[in-house]
Amino acid sequence: MPNFETTAPITITCHKWLAPSLQKEVSEFGFTIIETFVTGVRIRGTLNDCIRLNLNLFCASQVLYSLETFKARNADDVYKFLSDIAWEDILLDNGYFSVTSNVQNPTVNNSMYANVKVKDAIVDRIRSKKGERPSSGPDLSSAVVYLYWKDEDAEIFIDTSGDSLARHGYRKLPGKAPMLEGLASATILASNWDRASAFINPMCGSGTLAIEAALIATKSRPGLFRNNYSFMHLHGYDQEFYYAEQDKVEAQIIEVPNLRIIATDHSVEAIAFSKKNAIAAGVADIIEFNVCDFADTEVPTEHKGVLFINPEYGERLGEEKELEETYGRIGDFMKQKCGGYSGYVFTGNMDLAKKIGLKAKRRIEFYSGKIDCRLLEYELYQGTRREIVE
Repeated sequence: MPNFETTAPITITCHKWLAPSLQKEVSEFGFTIIETFVTGVRIRGTLNDCIRLNLNLFCASQVLYSLETFKARNADDVYKFLSDIAWEDILLDNGYFSVTSNVQNPTVNNSMYANVKVKDAIVDRIRSKKGERPSSGPDLSSAVVYLYWKDEDAEIFIDTSGDSLARHGYRKLPGKAPMLEGLASATILASNWDRASAFINPMCGSGTLAIEAALIATKSRPGLFRNNYSFMHLHGYDQEFYYAEQDKVEAQIIEVPNLRIIATDHSVEAIAFSKKNAIAAGVADIIEFNVCDFADTEVPTEHKGVLFINPEYGERLGEEKELEETYGRIGDFMKQKCGGYSGYVFTGNMDLAKKIGLKAKRRIEFYSGKIDCRLLEYELYQGTRREIVE
């Protein structure tokens, strides 16, 4: 059985195309990246390292600690292999656990079947060793076991996170079509914002982008808003170590002199939601919220930084035509008021993006839910220089 200081492969997952931002985060903590793929990165570390990662990462979804790799032609092979793992030394006595998986095997047409075989192997093993069986179910608030199985290659993990890290936990009022917190962080980290100059966020909705910008700038980590992780429900968990890591998270918070984060929306309700979410995140005193049309947003002439807009995409019939004018006005706003800034537009509709009337310097791929999106970067020159979109 691994203890919390045993080194093993760790897979840190994220939503599709967030991996470059996640890699940047993980590298900043001194870990060597072994592999980067579309939905995550691979490193080596201990379960105690998993505690640090869970507390600190903005872009991650799960932190998975590898127990074993093995070959499995079918679900019976999975059961047989997992029955030999000393689960009684990993999971707590009289505890609760859940099983999640990613299964791509021709003998299995429903991943729930594989989950049941994993659960049965664990339960039967513990019952044979302890004379009693643990409880299991779908709740991710306790221990979580994760199976990755593609063709005949399988790997079994302890999911040290449980509920997804991509939801940072402060947002009580999501508002209309909110951006996932982890996605918002990844788009900010993908920009060239220096975390000290102005961050301007018209059309702020429920405030997620502005709040994440404030958290990133002040090094206020997501672990501040959560007090339960799956690693807490394993044999060998040291609560004092966790408290010490929590103290480090709190101690690293900084103040950024002259930082201006401005968030506006035409909706009174949206700004009310944003303020409440910012209070819950502890950054309400850093963000300047205002109700106004996006084109009337204050754009400071000092400490020029980034303009970041996440407009609607026109997902419903008839909306796209109405939004063409809005996207055109976004382009006018950037050209007329935002000279010297880097402009960013996050959208899931590239036809509407053409209405902005400027040529994007970079197009960075992301997904929001199932929508293929782009973060478009515009270099907003001062003076008369202008590049028309092709």
